[in-house]
Amino acid sequence: MLRDKIMVIDDDAKITSMLKRSLAFEGYAVSTAANGSEGLKLLLLEEPNVIILDVMMPQLDGWEVCRRIRESGSDVPILMLTAKDEVSDRVKGLDLGADDYLVKPFALEELLARVRSLLRRRADKAEQQTRRVQAEDVVLDLDTREVIRDGSSIELTTKEFDLLHLFMQNPRRVLSRDLIMEKVWGYDYSGESNVLEVYIALLRQKLEEHGGKRIIQTVRGAGYVLRGE
Repeated sequence: MLRDKIMVIDDDAKITSMLKRSLAFEGYAVSTAANGSEGLKLLLLEEPNVIILDVMMPQLDGWEVCRRIRESGSDVPILMLTAKDEVSDRVKGLDLGADDYLVKPFALEELLARVRSLLRRRADKAEQQTRRVQAEDVVLDLDTREVIRDGSSIELTTKEFDLLHLFMQNPRRVLSRDLIMEKVWGYDYSGESNVLEVYIALLRQKLEEHGGKRIIQTVRGAGYVLRGE
């Protein structure tokens, strides 16, 4: 099982060492940086699940680090640490994109609880996002089983939906006929031998009904692939 990765960016060596030991004991993979510049460089190499970020640091302070992280497009949860218990500081951190705020000195148990909460929120968000799949200009909603292409809703049968979902989970990957049959119809399918070809034709027809380009391509001798050409 993969361990959640926590990055600690703090210039206080004692706090950094304590957090590294404590978080590792809780089962997390921990990386550390002693200042903001070092932390930003480390972020280019790693993809942490949570960042614990001190506010008062040399070179780049926590505010600036937080701002740059969000400007880069990253939505990694950020827990900011500060020695100041000022409402204005908390508001500033949240406005810059921080997710939570903890004042020093803090109880280790509370920090661990905050980290767990941020990880749960990130997992919930990821789960919600994975309920909608997009490839090319097609969006597929697994909850409503709705398919949208260029703003138009496309009505699909159960098998057509499952077939499209398989392609959208594997964009640009050539899927063999046997693999598709196994994933969509199951090992024990014993119906018409040309069922896949029939469903591919039906699916193409519906996807292209409003002038959309062909995105399910035939790869002769190999199978089918979802890609725009």
